[in-house]
Amino acid sequence: MGIPVRAAVLQVVNGPFAIDEVELEPPRTGELRVRVTASGICHTDLTYRAGAGRFPFPAVLGHEGAGVVEAVGEGVTDFVPGDAVVLSYFSCRACGTCTRRHPAYCEHGYAGNFSGARPDGSFPMRWQGEPIRSSFFHQSSFATHMLAHQHNAVKVDASAPLELLAPLGCGFQTGAGAVLEAFRLEDGQQLAVYGAGAVGLAAIMAARVAGAARIIAVDLSAERLELARELGATDTFLADEPELTKTILKRTRGGVDFALECVGLPQVLRQAFDVTRPLGTCALLGLPGRGAEVSLPMSALLSGKKLVGILEGNADPKTFIPRLVSLHAEGRFPIEKLSRPYAFEAINDAVHDMETRTAIKPVLHMHGGRTP
Repeated sequence: MGIPVRAAVLQVVNGPFAIDEVELEPPRTGELRVRVTASGICHTDLTYRAGAGRFPFPAVLGHEGAGVVEAVGEGVTDFVPGDAVVLSYFSCRACGTCTRRHPAYCEHGYAGNFSGARPDGSFPMRWQGEPIRSSFFHQSSFATHMLAHQHNAVKVDASAPLELLAPLGCGFQTGAGAVLEAFRLEDGQQLAVYGAGAVGLAAIMAARVAGAARIIAVDLSAERLELARELGATDTFLADEPELTKTILKRTRGGVDFALECVGLPQVLRQAFDVTRPLGTCALLGLPGRGAEVSLPMSALLSGKKLVGILEGNADPKTFIPRLVSLHAEGRFPIEKLSRPYAFEAINDAVHDMETRTAIKPVLHMHGGRTP
């Protein structure tokens, strides 16, 4: 028998979230039932709300959850009830890609993360007597309780501020991981970041940690650029500034070592590519629209310049999230400057504020406590 919990049910494409009672089944083998303390809202949630996943609604989204383990299924050895956890993306930990230490590109990643179901196609929640899609990133954290898997759970200290740490599971991990894990940016190198949202600002903070000599931020918002400077950007530019590419090339004496596109737009990716120096690397982090294409000069590729795509920062959450937690505790990764708290019941207000760029990282607070 399942237990009654509250979840934000999305019934139609681009519709409002309705908080209602759902039934959550017991944890299966390898799973954890987690009482959710908080959940960040990520751009991917809004993209799937808009129908990008092409799966049928109703559904429960959310994939930046953190909370306390209440129960564990068979085979779970690393977690016990009472453990505080931050949740991230699911990986099987057994396929060829995972065993080569690239879990973000798990061969079973689509089924386990983007289908809204478990990898075997089943659903943990029932609403109005019928199964609904409720295993988004093996979480569906827009709920008071959820079923996660031991592979996408990361144990943190019992005293950890889960309300702050919840967004580490995706957006912040993606930006910081791109710099520290994928690029392995070194002291004295230069980075350009296009898009000063949660992902881009996390990349800027990570670049400061790595000792970048120049950190360039580009965005449409002067207010966000001001925050980018506070977090470590050395140079900021409005995205609509005339001759911007020429200006950046001149400022960097021929281009940056690394560039990040955090928006998902072809024209922005082209701009990021154009300011990357020979032998440098430009990476796509933003989620593009279906069918989006970009045109690049082939001659630029012959200079050794690389264009890559990066998922989840190329990071393994089991090791990278604890690293970010430590950086935050040291005051070197101040995610509190990006987060804005909302009551769970105000989820539609949080979504509106994110869509209108009023909030950088809305974080839903589910209960106001962490005691199981």
